[in-house]
Amino acid sequence: MTTQKSTIRRIYDFYADGFKTLSPWARNMWAIILIKLFIMFVIFKLFFFRDTLKNRFPTDQERSNHVIEQITTPKNHHNNGAH
Repeated sequence: MTTQKSTIRRIYDFYADGFKTLSPWARNMWAIILIKLFIMFVIFKLFFFRDTLKNRFPTDQERSNHVIEQITTPKNHHNNGAH
């Protein structure tokens, strides 16, 4: 490693110094943002977005065939022939 800091280390130092100098209200805002992101990506994924394809179809090929069939098969939207 050279005497210069690596690019990754310089980027880390840039953000670390920036967060150290934030005002208290800005730190609270970042905490709220991080909590909301956690809720959106972890909690919602666990409880609301279950992997139904994986439960219904054992192989990737069967899953992909089902998705392609659902996307490409036209649905009949007529009201019992009445127009």
